[in-house]
Amino acid sequence: MKAISLAALALMATTTMSIAHADDPSGVWRLDSGKVTVKVEQCGGELCANIVGLKEPTYKDGTPKIDRHNENPALRHRPLMGLNVLSDMKPDGENTWKGAIYNADDGKTYSATMRLSGNVIKLKGCVAGIFCKTNTFSKVN
Repeated sequence: MKAISLAALALMATTTMSIAHADDPSGVWRLDSGKVTVKVEQCGGELCANIVGLKEPTYKDGTPKIDRHNENPALRHRPLMGLNVLSDMKPDGENTWKGAIYNADDGKTYSATMRLSGNVIKLKGCVAGIFCKTNTFSKVN
């Protein structure tokens, strides 16, 4: 019984240490295409990412871009600047988080996995777990 308790304690300590040593993805990140820049930070126990920069922040008529493709018509007038695009993004192993990502280009939310490696984030969004696209973000600061 003592051996099982010690083994369980050792496993818990190892798991806690690996989570504690995960890198912190907080900061400003730019999509490699330069199209969008987001600020990643902790929001109540999970990660959020707000749009803080757009390569083309306005339409041709000079008005700020809005969330016009959102599936919910009531949300189509929200400005893209400041919009949170990550939800339920929680730790899922060392330097890995799982949750959802909102794509303002089509107004849909996808299941997502985010992996941090140094100054690079790979963010994979998937439909039904099979059709996936990975975007690469580089740290700005």
